Amino acid sequence: MSNFQIKQRVLASNGINKIGLSPSLNRVLEARGITQQAQLDYSLKHLLPPSGLSNIGAAAELLCDAITAQAGIVIVGDFDADGATSCALSMRCLQSFGLQNVSYLVPNRFEYGYGLSPEIVGVAAMRQPDVIITVDNGISSIDGVHAAQQLGMSVLVTDHHLPGDELPTAEVIVNPNLPGDRF
Repeated sequence: MSNFQIKQRVLASNGINKIGLSPSLNRVLEARGITQQAQLDYSLKHLLPPSGLSNIGAAAELLCDAITAQAGIVIVGDFDADGATSCALSMRCLQSFGLQNVSYLVPNRFEYGYGLSPEIVGVAAMRQPDVIITVDNGISSIDGVHAAQQLGMSVLVTDHHLPGDELPTAEVIVNPNLPGDRF
């Protein structure tokens, strides 16, 4: 019996092959560490509870206070799939919670640099926001966060990228890759 046949039998005994997937798809799933049929279920019941994410309560408080005060918010996104989706979702959620003064920026990184650069803070400042929220960026935006705070804006960083040695001084940072975060 070949090594491949042995692996196929192991996968079959764990339930993957029992759902009628092709051998090619089984090899892809195995390469991704998927050995149980349950691992293919992406329903919401398998999501981790958001309460386990560090600083999520502080972020919720900052946003609740901003909504209650009808503060101005600018969301600074990124142009890739997760950045654009995060930006659109944040806009829709904040508007559905009743926030009236919310807008977004998706900077051209060739013109303004990546993330919350001081240059993009200057563009955002023209809208006179009270709060800047980064989505899919910001964990490396030391100078941009500082520039925003110098202009009197609070900053909420939401990101998933790996942080560097220094973190920005944002009012709140939500990132599952922060040192010590167990999410």
